[in-house]
Amino acid sequence: MSPSAEPRRTRELHPIRAQSLGFTVGSSALLSDISFTVEEPSLIAVVGPNGAGKSTLLNVLAGNLRPSAGELLIGPHAPHDWNAGELARVRAVMEQEQHPTFGFTVRELVELGRLPHPKSAADDAIVAEAMARAQVTHLADRDVTTLSGGEMARTAFARTLAQGTSIYLLDEPTAALDLKHQEDVMRAAKDLAHSGAIVVAIVHDLGQAARHADRILMLAGGHLTGDGTPEEVLTAQRIEQLYGHPVEVFRSPDSGQLVIVPK
Repeated sequence: MSPSAEPRRTRELHPIRAQSLGFTVGSSALLSDISFTVEEPSLIAVVGPNGAGKSTLLNVLAGNLRPSAGELLIGPHAPHDWNAGELARVRAVMEQEQHPTFGFTVRELVELGRLPHPKSAADDAIVAEAMARAQVTHLADRDVTTLSGGEMARTAFARTLAQGTSIYLLDEPTAALDLKHQEDVMRAAKDLAHSGAIVVAIVHDLGQAARHADRILMLAGGHLTGDGTPEEVLTAQRIEQLYGHPVEVFRSPDSGQLVIVPK
C-alpha cells in the first residue's frame, strides 16, 4: 500500500475473549490455561520457540479447533456457535501452508475472499485495493501455479484482505517473503489495525515483532509466558531463557526502535 493511501474502514469490531483455554490431543496438552482479552484495534504478535503452541492457538481462535478446556468468545459467541458464513464475515484466516489451485489466476483467487459477502458493486474495488496493498496487482492475470513461494504468500495475503472482516488471523505471513516484502506485509497489517481491525499474527522474527506489534503474546510449552508491549515482553532475560540463546536488546540511536541481536 502506498504511504498516502487510506486503508478501507473495517466492519464492526468483535472483541476476542479467551479464558483458561486448553487444547489436548491424547495425553499431550498443546495449550494450557491461556487467558487474554483483545477489545481494541491492535496488531498482536504471537511469538515463541518451535512447538510452543502458536499455530494451535491461532487455529483455536479461527474456530478450526474446539478448545478442550476454558472459554473462547469472538464477539458474543464461541467460534463454533457462529454459522460458517457469519464466522467468515467476522474473521479472516491466512494459513501458513498455501496450496495453489490449478486454473485460477491471481485475481480470481483474491476474488474468493469476497464469497462470504452478498455480491456488491464495491467488490471489484475491494479486490483491487487488496491486491494493491499486497503488491500483486502486476500478477493479476498469472496462473497461481506459476507463482514463486513469496508471490503465492502475497496473493494469499491479498485474498485475506479482500475478505473485509474485523479480525485477521495470520499464520507466519512473512515466512516466504524477502526482506522488503516482509516489511511491507507487516506495515499493511499495522495499517489494518489503524483502520479499526484486530490483527493476530504469528511472527518468528522477534525484531519484526518489536518494530511493528502493539502487543506481544509469548508462548512456551503451550503456556502464555508473556503478555504486554514489546518493551515489557521482549527482554533479554526472557528471550534467553525461552530460546536458549543470549541476545542484546537495545534501542536504535537513529530510529528509537527496539533492536534484538543474538550474541
